[in-house]
Amino acid sequence: METLAAIGARCSVRRFESRPVPREILEKLVDAGRLAPTASNIQPWEFIVVTDESVKNRVAAITDHGKFIADAPAMIAVFGKDTKYYLEDGCAATTNILLAATGLGLGACWVAGSNKPYCEEISAVLGVPAGYKLVSLIPVGYPAVPAPRAPKRALQDLIHWDKF
Repeated sequence: METLAAIGARCSVRRFESRPVPREILEKLVDAGRLAPTASNIQPWEFIVVTDESVKNRVAAITDHGKFIADAPAMIAVFGKDTKYYLEDGCAATTNILLAATGLGLGACWVAGSNKPYCEEISAVLGVPAGYKLVSLIPVGYPAVPAPRAPKRALQDLIHWDKF
């Protein structure tokens, strides 16, 4: 899928088919995250791909708005080494993963991580060492139903030229 088409087609998917996502595809998604822009090329990110049902269930149970993680065939957790711009870098990586998923015919959803009260508990479940912060949880799979794209503000309503 062409880049702008993937950007236009991307939507949050919360219902998945049960069929697994092949390991090679999951590696492509993480590779897309790895190639994201990063401040001073620090590349503070680490990615944990979770396909184990019990681990996904534990993570889903901990979250406040991510219970559907349990039903996804896979989840990618994005962590950032605690550096000055870990959050910006991790968000860029998360966006790349979401767009790559769309381009590969998968569905995904950004479940918040940073500053959530459950961050430390999820880090413990996933065996993350000290010094890393949760940026996002991304359930991934084949969409069970076509997900409607949320309405977006019209370009002419938000674009400003030269000043606000």
